[in-house]
Amino acid sequence: MTVYVKVVMAALVANGLLAGVFFVFACAVSPALGRLDDRAYVESFRSINTTILNGWFLAVFLVAPAAAIVAAVLGGVFHHPSLWWVALAAVCAVLSFGITAAANVPLNDALGTALTSTDAQWHEARAAFETSWNRWNVARAITSVGALTLLAVAATRSAS
Repeated sequence: MTVYVKVVMAALVANGLLAGVFFVFACAVSPALGRLDDRAYVESFRSINTTILNGWFLAVFLVAPAAAIVAAVLGGVFHHPSLWWVALAAVCAVLSFGITAAANVPLNDALGTALTSTDAQWHEARAAFETSWNRWNVARAITSVGALTLLAVAATRSAS
């Protein structure tokens, strides 16, 4: 197995894990939390936002776009026939990272520091967060699944 194929496979696994996280949030976690009252919703999401900042998640979050970019560069260097699939996957992976950094993280930070002394403040904190966060999560789920799919195509073309 060439270095290029190994990097494509690493990018495939990392982007697959990340796509899975975003997909599960879109299909299960966010809808389940949406059933909670305002206080429970905000407390739960604050807990998730704190807990997810761990070495395992952060490693996958950083490796997914980095490995896709490295794979695209190597595909160009080696003039590999799957270059365009990998290059498009890298664009999708970078978009997922960018959406998270530019939209979801600032929303998480705002939720974490929102005033929540009264029922009205719990409601305001949730209202300022929930709809926007869910939309951006669906966007990054789509780009992550795009990266995964394109890397899978590249991997099958690399293996043949």
